[in-house]
Amino acid sequence: MTRLVQVPRKPASELAAQNPGSTENARAFRPTPGARKTERRSGIPEQPATEGPGGPSVRINLGRVFKAEGGNYFLLLGTTLFLVVFGLVMVLSSSSVDSFLADMGFFGGILRQGMFALIGIPLMLVVSRLPLAFWRRMAWPAMLITCFFQFLVVATGLGVGTGGNTNWLNIFGIQFQPSEGIKVALVIWLGVILSKKQHQLHDWKHVFIPVFGVGGGAALLVMLGGDLGTTMIMAGILFGALFFAGVKLRLLIVPLLVGVGAAVVLAIVSPNRLTRITSFLHEGCTELVGEISSSCWQPLHGTWALANGGIFGVGLGNSAAKWSWLPAADNDYIFAIIGEELGLIGCIVVLGMFILLAFAFLRIMRAATTVQAKVSTAAAMVWIIGQAFVNIGVVLGVFPVLGVPLPLISAGGTALLTTLVAIGIVLSFARGDRSSDAEGAFSPNDLHDTNLVEADRA
Repeated sequence: MTRLVQVPRKPASELAAQNPGSTENARAFRPTPGARKTERRSGIPEQPATEGPGGPSVRINLGRVFKAEGGNYFLLLGTTLFLVVFGLVMVLSSSSVDSFLADMGFFGGILRQGMFALIGIPLMLVVSRLPLAFWRRMAWPAMLITCFFQFLVVATGLGVGTGGNTNWLNIFGIQFQPSEGIKVALVIWLGVILSKKQHQLHDWKHVFIPVFGVGGGAALLVMLGGDLGTTMIMAGILFGALFFAGVKLRLLIVPLLVGVGAAVVLAIVSPNRLTRITSFLHEGCTELVGEISSSCWQPLHGTWALANGGIFGVGLGNSAAKWSWLPAADNDYIFAIIGEELGLIGCIVVLGMFILLAFAFLRIMRAATTVQAKVSTAAAMVWIIGQAFVNIGVVLGVFPVLGVPLPLISAGGTALLTTLVAIGIVLSFARGDRSSDAEGAFSPNDLHDTNLVEADRA
């Protein structure tokens, strides 16, 4: 009778230490070339042939840091970098006139945006190295800290208003937008909460109370500042995370109808938002108005800029609308400048890149091995892709003016940094779900790293 026993494989160095005088043991346990290739493919660092002060550890760490990533990782990273570089080019073109008029020179806008890009891209890469367990620990602190800063915006005199909304915070001369940070916190927090509730998603009390209680409360803080556009994006993040987590559609119908009704009421009760809606319906906009502050001015000139571009555009840097004709030319309406300078072809390229970005998110969701990674990736996708198409829809006249920037392309330091951090979180999932509590634990896969030896051979 033959009995199989699992004996863990011991490295040759340990065997040699046990029997220094034997060279046969070293030869017997010397890894073959095929074994070395298997180790390289699996990402396990190979022991160096020579040892010196600090040498082995340095080589192992570098091997782990620079090991090859998967195709989904590079697809998302490459698309993101393309959009960031493209955005810098368009910010340079669209902001040059306004920067000069603001006594910042022709390159004031691009220098500011470039500084945030130089900070955001390395930050994204650093975030992409963090394990899954880190995001579990950071979920609640991130929500509490970002909501605290948003509370300072609406409850103290530190809030700064722009365009009828109070959504900026100025502390010691540093101005930023806490609502953008809440979006990142929602991406992390929703993944953690819904992964804990994955076996209770059929019970509305276990889903709606935490999600709409905490996440809805965060969105309400933003709404208190008057920013309906950002609030709608955050509501989309909540519903998108619930949908991709597996919550039944029949459970989402009632809160979705309530949210739509609340958005309509908030739009009607605000004179500023009601004016935007009437201008969207082309009431009073049949003739050119003489004041630039009119609500009809921006959508009209955005449409004319797109029409002026035609198929091939007027050429990069040759926009006429950016000469103080189109407000927020480098921000909310940068897509109109893209259409004017690069034409229909440039607009199609931008749309295609965001579709490719959505495809990368979907591939990472499909490959995710945990509910947390899947839900957080879905939340980031709904945020970035949804906001992009809302912005483009506003410029095309499909939606009324909502005041949301085009992700990765529009000027805005806080928006660029937070979007890159969210993509960095998804990149960390693309590298693999590696929670610290799972490291060192035995799993069935570990059987591949042991040798089955015949202990009793007939």
